[in-house]
Amino acid sequence: MRVPVPWVFILVYLAGVTLQQFLPIVIPSPDLAGIIRVAGFVFVGVGIAVAFSAVGIFRKTKTTTVPHETPTTLVISGPYRFTRNPMYVALTLVYLGVAGTRNEIWPVIVLPLLLAYINFLVIPVEEKNLRSVFGDEYQKYGERVGRWL
Repeated sequence: MRVPVPWVFILVYLAGVTLQQFLPIVIPSPDLAGIIRVAGFVFVGVGIAVAFSAVGIFRKTKTTTVPHETPTTLVISGPYRFTRNPMYVALTLVYLGVAGTRNEIWPVIVLPLLLAYINFLVIPVEEKNLRSVFGDEYQKYGERVGRWL
């Protein structure tokens, strides 16, 4: 069974929210809570901008955004100049941003488990597919640009 990665982010976040409900961790300082809330809105905004930029480039080049489909173009412009996975970076920023706007700690605590899943199980499959389609071109790109940043 393949669960789309955005849904995995949502499900893990909801698990964090459930933990927050049953084992609340409260930010003790109202000033700190306010700063975290503002930072959360910034993270959401940046994450949305990165996501739309990445998806827009895929649409412009008419290649797939679906990880298990065969891409027709190796996208290396826009946010792909800085990260090989801007959509996952964007999802992470939005995830952190929503947690920040809601001052929820547990979703942030469980986030490393989600990122480990993405980094060690999802991305390697995608990279293998990209290497098989684009060969040396993808290899050189991977040597120049980091997986996350």
